[in-house]
Amino acid sequence: MKPTERGFAHMRLATRYSYRGIRLAWQNEESFRQEVLVVLIGLPLALWLARDTVDFLLLALPLLLLMCAELANSAIEATVDRVGEEYHELSGRAKDMGSAAVFMAIAIVVLSWTTVCLSIFYFN
Repeated sequence: MKPTERGFAHMRLATRYSYRGIRLAWQNEESFRQEVLVVLIGLPLALWLARDTVDFLLLALPLLLLMCAELANSAIEATVDRVGEEYHELSGRAKDMGSAAVFMAIAIVVLSWTTVCLSIFYFN
């Protein structure tokens, strides 16, 4: 059910729903918990490694993108599973594409971290 509130009240409800979504992902998704661990290690490491704001953003933002992709994938999987447990080609496609989005986000993390770390340690 969509909130009918406006202004600050709407923002408060949206924040509550977002917090609930993160909490549910933590409770129900092993991959989400693993990626939270990566972020909890990665963000302080990014602060320590970064030479400037740009380095920090190139290290931190892909980690947050990974979390977004995982949450979207989990939402797709939950929706497909609610519709039915039996195999359907479109359901399989949706789940596989959600998984591919997470894979692409991981590739972005690896590319960004590799590029910044090479820049820091080998090209200076």
